[in-house]
Amino acid sequence: MAYGYSLAVLVGVSLGVLVGQSTWALRGLDPLFQVLRTVPPLAWLPISLAGFRDGHPSAIFVIFITSIWPIIINTSIGIRNIPEDYRNVAKVIRLNGAEYFVKIMLPAAAPFIFSGLRIGVGLSWLAIIAAEMLIGGVGIGFFIWDAWNSSRISDIILALVYVGLVGYALDRIVAFVGRKVTRGTAAS
Repeated sequence: MAYGYSLAVLVGVSLGVLVGQSTWALRGLDPLFQVLRTVPPLAWLPISLAGFRDGHPSAIFVIFITSIWPIIINTSIGIRNIPEDYRNVAKVIRLNGAEYFVKIMLPAAAPFIFSGLRIGVGLSWLAIIAAEMLIGGVGIGFFIWDAWNSSRISDIILALVYVGLVGYALDRIVAFVGRKVTRGTAAS
């Protein structure tokens, strides 16, 4: 999960910045993003299995493709909502592109970015559980499916509690990092 989610963070924030800054990129890419984000995680699995011919990279791809959309969308909204005063101050003090990115753009958009990261980590956890059910072999998703096939309902309930607790912990970790990075302005 860490690989797919990390890749989604890297690509999602980068694309979100591009789409947030460029009206042309927004007009060209947003319709594509809106179509692709509505495809359910499990619908990507057969395509990824056909492409990668292996369960491990397929699972990473499903996690990536599932969690990237809220990251892109929230990042682009955060970039587009940077107050005009911030942009004007950057012009007055003549910040170059890199300085503007680090000192103005990222801090101003960080609460939006971390909202997308929180949604994305939840979706990536959801995707890996579902993928493990279908790919089989290992993982909590496989455990749940195997328990179902063996009529062990109590094991399924225990696994669901575990899934919920781990999902909650992942959300809290991202929220904690968001509060530290944004100095308390990110949603908790």
